[in-house]
Amino acid sequence: MTPSTVRRYDPERKSRIIDAALTVIAEHGMARTTHRLIAATADVPLGSLTYHFASLQDLCRHAFAREAEQMSATYAAQFEEVSTIDDLLDALVDLIHGGGDHDDWAISYELYLAALRDPELRHVTEAWMQASRRVLEQHLDPPTARMVDGLIEGLTMHRVLSTAPTTRDETRALLERALAGTQLPRKTALS
Repeated sequence: MTPSTVRRYDPERKSRIIDAALTVIAEHGMARTTHRLIAATADVPLGSLTYHFASLQDLCRHAFAREAEQMSATYAAQFEEVSTIDDLLDALVDLIHGGGDHDDWAISYELYLAALRDPELRHVTEAWMQASRRVLEQHLDPPTARMVDGLIEGLTMHRVLSTAPTTRDETRALLERALAGTQLPRKTALS
């Protein structure tokens, strides 16, 4: 075999391609994501993408699934030390005001938009929402967990996209109002 016909063993290539897809989606959005951009970002031959993935859509589904798994783990970690209503409020405010970086939110919103058009991606978004609610249900009843999950999404979107986002204190006051009457041990009383 000549050197040009020897295959280079690269067991991490598929994973690197998925990571590169996330980088490209965050930087360029789904509308401008291409095989070429992903291959260049992953530093792999263009043919590697079609070897590992049936289509660009298939690759993006894998990338979105990875992002959802990573964000779910980050989300769950936010609530590990919660034992009182004050802990819960602190964790929620921290999540809304500090959870994820700009790229994570850009990818999340690209996923939401793509899921509107690709029913297969709704499985990814639904699994992500269910995982979030399961974490919240460790502290809240299911209807309240669903409400708080929606509130987190909305308040986070407003914080990320607003030119005058709410402060941490304003966010906490909104959450206190939503959780008034929630039965958890308390360090301090809600106003």
